[in-house]
Amino acid sequence: MKYSICSFLILYGVISACAQDTDRTKENDIPITTSDAYGYEIVVPDLEIPWGMDFMPDGSFLITEKSGDLIHYKEGSKTVISGTPEVYARGQGGLLDVRLSPNYETDKSIYITYSSTEGDAKGGHTALMKATLNGDQLTDKKVLYKATPNTTKGQHWGSRIVFDDNGHIFFTIGERGERNVNPQDITRDGGKVYRLSMDGSIPKDNPFVGESNAKEAIWSYGHRNPQGMDINPKTGDIWVHEHGPRGGDEINLIKKGANYGWPVITYGINYSGTEITDQREKEGMEQPVYYWLPSIAPSGMAFVKGDQYPDLSGNLLVGSLKFQYLEVDYLKDGAVVKREKLLDGVGRIRDINQAPDGTVYVSVEGKGIVKLIKK
Repeated sequence: MKYSICSFLILYGVISACAQDTDRTKENDIPITTSDAYGYEIVVPDLEIPWGMDFMPDGSFLITEKSGDLIHYKEGSKTVISGTPEVYARGQGGLLDVRLSPNYETDKSIYITYSSTEGDAKGGHTALMKATLNGDQLTDKKVLYKATPNTTKGQHWGSRIVFDDNGHIFFTIGERGERNVNPQDITRDGGKVYRLSMDGSIPKDNPFVGESNAKEAIWSYGHRNPQGMDINPKTGDIWVHEHGPRGGDEINLIKKGANYGWPVITYGINYSGTEITDQREKEGMEQPVYYWLPSIAPSGMAFVKGDQYPDLSGNLLVGSLKFQYLEVDYLKDGAVVKREKLLDGVGRIRDINQAPDGTVYVSVEGKGIVKLIKK
């Protein structure tokens, strides 16, 4: 007779019960279908782990390789930008997201997140840097935020960047594998969405400004490992998705000062199959817009805008690392009502971004940057 891990643990008295992926109090009842309406074309070839990307005013690409290189790709040629920060390339850490300043045409600034060793403790934690792109070199570098304390753990660094229309930068940091310490504690970094002014100062209307020992850059907390973030163009709301453990990847609509529950509430279970908590909901903690069972390991996220992809416009694209496809989540009244699989088998998707001309690009590990094409 074959036993699962859960059965083995119960049989030998280690635990009395195990949670199953299907034993969630709020069923995941939207099956995914597969569409062959879209294909892809490789635009930037031969990249290892293209973690983040953004678009220069001339249509060329700025791309982060997780190993530490910042690449400018233009007219078929790759140039490695000099002056990038040293990264703590451990586990999921490295050179992470990159975004051009909304005012790039005048200030030439870019923002990057990365795993940094800055600080007294061994290991590293996520940092946000602002720098000037001066030709093929980064200059005027300034670390706007460095999470503490460092840890030698390699997991859950976050990290995505978006800008609102009011001069603020939002970025995410994962809970660094310290689920019972960091995400529920606003005096500690990790498991948070942060909000700063573009110069790195803390806005006076941040929710925890003035609270004793609080990390005043926090905008929301109770997150696990958010690796997708975008602003809904119809509402201006910030949406993130984050990795759950085994099951329970979530899409969350981010609210000022809100608690998203990890690990007090979750629809996921431990990788061993054991229960993390028997609570799926709790007063004062937000429910996800949607959650995945089983986990898809989401990375990259973008709302589709404009009329270049009329059947996708207004809906959400999410990449799957685990199942290696591009997912479109169709939305109605702020809820996911239909799921569809695009580019099935394309590879481990890291990032999704829509260029100013409306073209959707997807970064794929071991392949490069591909362009989404309607067949």
